[in-house]
Amino acid sequence: MNGKQIYFTVLKYLGILAAALLVVGGGLGYLFAGPDGLISAILGTVVAVLFSAITVISIIVAIRFEVAGFFAIIMGAWLVKFVLFIVALLALREQEFISPLVLFLSLVVGITATIAIDCLVVYRARMPYVSDVRLPGDPEAP
Repeated sequence: MNGKQIYFTVLKYLGILAAALLVVGGGLGYLFAGPDGLISAILGTVVAVLFSAITVISIIVAIRFEVAGFFAIIMGAWLVKFVLFIVALLALREQEFISPLVLFLSLVVGITATIAIDCLVVYRARMPYVSDVRLPGDPEAP
């Protein structure tokens, strides 16, 4: 599995995670907090999955560039996520339709699950740390 395939696999699993969290989290949010819980669970899921997807997409784009461009794109994506998070917090701070506990729990579960997805996909990829290495004793080594 090459680098791009790893990131596209992560995006695929993020889509599956989003669907599962929307169904389960939304259902539990509605069960325990009514319509406000449903809305809060949806918002928490969207924020967690969207932020992880922004990171993955920025890496897919940045792979095409040299080192300086790569880090500029990654840091730009980080800055965008930071600004979006602050804007989201300010916009949702005093809203009547938010259940703070459900929003918090859906964010925590979503963020934890996206980290687990990243770890699982990278672990299963079996991508070597280095490429094009010739060890002494290899037939092609000088």
